[in-house]
Amino acid sequence: MTSRLQEKYKNEVVPALMEKFKYKNIMEVPKLEKINLNMGIGEARENPKSLEAAVQELALITGQKPVVTKAKKSVSNFKVREGMSVGCKVTLRGQNMYNFLDKLVNVAIPRIRDFRGVSTKSFDGRGNYALGVKEQLIFPEIEYDKIDKIRGLDIVIVTTAKTDEEAKEFLALMGMPYKK
Repeated sequence: MTSRLQEKYKNEVVPALMEKFKYKNIMEVPKLEKINLNMGIGEARENPKSLEAAVQELALITGQKPVVTKAKKSVSNFKVREGMSVGCKVTLRGQNMYNFLDKLVNVAIPRIRDFRGVSTKSFDGRGNYALGVKEQLIFPEIEYDKIDKIRGLDIVIVTTAKTDEEAKEFLALMGMPYKK
């Protein structure tokens, strides 16, 4: 079963991008490749329960079990040793990716306080978009009473677009609310 966003992509986004960028082949049209979510937990070295809570929250948000990330190097200034757990991450592909992007654009982002649109300067030059969220409470699955601490997370939307302009137009047509 295809999601609402996949139907929109096939029926509206592809024809609009074909017309605007004059693609000769439908395979040239940018599409979503994957969405990476990353949550760094700095206090995990003193409080291991915070890592468990973050993993649980990320699993609720994405519907997929996160991978716990380990420190690659020891950094004495941060009191981090090599191999310590420092965060968690999830890579979404396929149906989960489209469902998450639909939820992010239509439900979560409008719940951000004093929201005026996401920045258009967060593209990396290769058509990928990075977005930082300051609190996990914008997602409807997270219950305010059950969290121990407000944590932020990084969201990277990886597309097959070759330029930032193509990726920006693609994400705008998919429903991303940019600043005016």
